[in-house]
Amino acid sequence: MGNFWLACGLTALAGLSTGIGSAIAFFARRTNYRFLSLATGFSAGVMLYVSFTEMLGKTAATMGDALGEPAGAWCTAGAFFGGIVLMLLIDRLVPAAENPHEVRASDQVEALHHGIRAAPMPAAPQAPPAPQAAAAPPGLLATAAPTAPQVRNIHLMRMGLFTALAIGIHNFPEGLATFLAALDDPTLGLAVAVAIALHNIPEGISVSVPIYYATGQRRKAFAWSLLSGLAEPAGAVAGYVALRRFLSPLVTGTAFGAVAGIMVYISLDELLPASRAYGKGHDSLYGLLAGMGLMAISLLLLR
Repeated sequence: MGNFWLACGLTALAGLSTGIGSAIAFFARRTNYRFLSLATGFSAGVMLYVSFTEMLGKTAATMGDALGEPAGAWCTAGAFFGGIVLMLLIDRLVPAAENPHEVRASDQVEALHHGIRAAPMPAAPQAPPAPQAAAAPPGLLATAAPTAPQVRNIHLMRMGLFTALAIGIHNFPEGLATFLAALDDPTLGLAVAVAIALHNIPEGISVSVPIYYATGQRRKAFAWSLLSGLAEPAGAVAGYVALRRFLSPLVTGTAFGAVAGIMVYISLDELLPASRAYGKGHDSLYGLLAGMGLMAISLLLLR
């Protein structure tokens, strides 16, 4: 039971790190994009190393003991690619226009430090003016059409809320990955939680930017950013409740294989492209190698 509460705490901290992204956007003097590049690359390095050396190793050993060598190897591969397919399906359900991993332009983010008028977000495309309507008959109230700024703000608010929803959907399997890793091995769980937390920082910025420009309220943007991260502990608890009655070596092995697939997908599809977009030169590679190296040393020292 001690590992259970530790797993819950690590998962919550990883999810709520979306709030760190908002804090960086609102309160830092200047957004350090090289730091974001190194952090997301580092996170990818940790996830890839842990997935291929720890998660899949545990899956192969568990499946081999439960099913024998040939069947265990097939089930290990099936669980791994099942996790990848799960993330592919989630991405298909999330509208591309509200991609939570879209990199915001530097002038959009820098304006958050100094006020909303410093660098306005690009306005939504405006439709051609509609023909003037006839005057309303007496006794009927004429409804005024929304102005261009109102249409723009509605568009930005919708973008921000859909981004928060998209991040929440992505965070469900990420939360389960962190929780299961910590439940089985607290050291491994801590490594996964740190990697997830680092990759959630840019996501917090992605939620905050459009909501702040739509409302002009830092608190509201910060609150929505933080709320999107709560899906991570929610996903962990929901997954645990669904699986705990069926927990067996076979189910545990399948879950670890799927988690490995989920983390590899996140690294290749989300983290590395974002890291290259934020950084310059080999920043992404430096972060990736540092994450792998530090993870390898940590696991060797703790054995």
